[in-house]
Amino acid sequence: EKYAKFVKERIEIEQNYAKQLRNLVKKYCPKRSAKDEEPRFTSCIAFFNILNELNDYAGQREVVAEEMGHRVYGELMRYSHDLKTERKMHLQEGRKAQQYLDMCWKQMDNSKKKFERECREAEKAQQSYERLDNDTNATKADVEKAKQQLNLRTHMADENKNEYAAQLQNFNGEQHKHYYIVIPQIYKQLQEMDERRTIKLSECYKGFADSERKVIPIISKCLEGMILAAKSVDEHRDSQLVIDCFKSGFEPPGDFPFEDYSQNIYRTISDGTISTPKQEGMRIDSKTTVGKAKGKLWLFGKKPKPQSPPLTPTSLYTSSTPNGSQYPIFSIEPVHYCMSDIKTGKPRIPSFRSLKRGGPALEDFSHLPPEQRRKKLQQRIDELNRELQKETDQKDALIKMRDVYEKNPQMGDPSSLQPKLAETMSNMDRLILMLQSLHYSPEGSYTDDANQEVRGPPQQHAHPNEFDDEFEDDDPLPAIGHCKAIYPFDGHNEGTLAMKEGEILYIIEEDKGDGWTRARRQNGEEGYVPTSYIDVTLEKNSKGAVTYI
Repeated sequence: EKYAKFVKERIEIEQNYAKQLRNLVKKYCPKRSAKDEEPRFTSCIAFFNILNELNDYAGQREVVAEEMGHRVYGELMRYSHDLKTERKMHLQEGRKAQQYLDMCWKQMDNSKKKFERECREAEKAQQSYERLDNDTNATKADVEKAKQQLNLRTHMADENKNEYAAQLQNFNGEQHKHYYIVIPQIYKQLQEMDERRTIKLSECYKGFADSERKVIPIISKCLEGMILAAKSVDEHRDSQLVIDCFKSGFEPPGDFPFEDYSQNIYRTISDGTISTPKQEGMRIDSKTTVGKAKGKLWLFGKKPKPQSPPLTPTSLYTSSTPNGSQYPIFSIEPVHYCMSDIKTGKPRIPSFRSLKRGGPALEDFSHLPPEQRRKKLQQRIDELNRELQKETDQKDALIKMRDVYEKNPQMGDPSSLQPKLAETMSNMDRLILMLQSLHYSPEGSYTDDANQEVRGPPQQHAHPNEFDDEFEDDDPLPAIGHCKAIYPFDGHNEGTLAMKEGEILYIIEEDKGDGWTRARRQNGEEGYVPTSYIDVTLEKNSKGAVTYI
């Protein structure tokens, strides 16, 4: 019973161990839907294989527990019950033999006491007879009566003597039989039973070990599978996958051109105007490089940028308003320089104000590098093409059904299909417009006309108030820096922006003394965050500049 208890506890340990292993595998096993791809990195694939092998290993621990339960613990409990029954039977036989011997002793003792009592009575009768026989005054009748009484007592004493002798002989025989035959036989049976118990324990010990040894080959295969999974890790392949997945497509910035500011001093007397830049294209490239450096975050924090002198009005394309103020107009060349490999675009994200009014919020992936944006846009185009093909097939099916109804009115009413057909056509138009917006962006992420100006104020003939209204409604505020969230912020109140610890946001409005800074995510969502919760980095020369992220 003690060993059975030990085996039971060992089974519980194995079951709990297997359960914990399965829970561990379930916890770290990647949760993927049917549409998700398998892990591509060899290290991830190897870890996934190790989890599978560990799950099989847990299954083998369950097999060990089950084998121990049936072969060892169950057999022990059954055999223990049989041993208890047999031992009880042998002990009952011993008690019966002892009770029979005690009965024989009582019979012998009773006959002995009766013989002793009759002998004393016979002695009394003899003494009475002798006294009357010697008494001269006693009558002959009294003497005869005493003599008869003596003879009677003597006869009874002799009978009890024979009875006592017989009982004594019987008891001695039973006692000899009890101690030399019956009890030894019972002890021998108990000994044999205990030897069988010991043999059974030995068999259970062996079965206990066999239960573990049977699964060792399978466990060895599981461990070999883990070793093979570890050997399958290819660091070069993983590195190439990272490169293919995250390469940006940006080209390194070009050299900065020399900007000769002395031409304003050493101008000829006959020339009354300031000289224009000699190489307009080179100045555009310089602005492009600076524009790229501004607000760009990369792996090592803020991307370093070379120091350049402040841009003067002569180094930018400017446009004047009727009141004499100037504002920069950026050419599409910087965008075209970065997006030369991408021929698709998507409508820009509306401003935060338009989102408040319930306007559309289309994701154009403009926050991604060109290569990544190209992949995302291509995936979106493929999805829209599939949806468009589905709607087209449905339209064709409805048209065919309508023709059948027109030819055979008894089969159905053709006008009943018109609402569904109109809905299908509307969906097709919507999908076509979405596809067109991906290929031709009104914001200027990519256009066929390289001379078209983008992301700037209206042309010179536009009225200043009209420009302000349009910028207020549609264009996002310029980013004047970036920040990193030091602490998480829930942002439950209206107008606030929730953020996670370590999240990078763009700064579009500084703290004005109220403890709040206005920020924007890469997806265009704007709101106020506590200034004490963020680490702010403002761009140099960003005040008053129009910067688009």
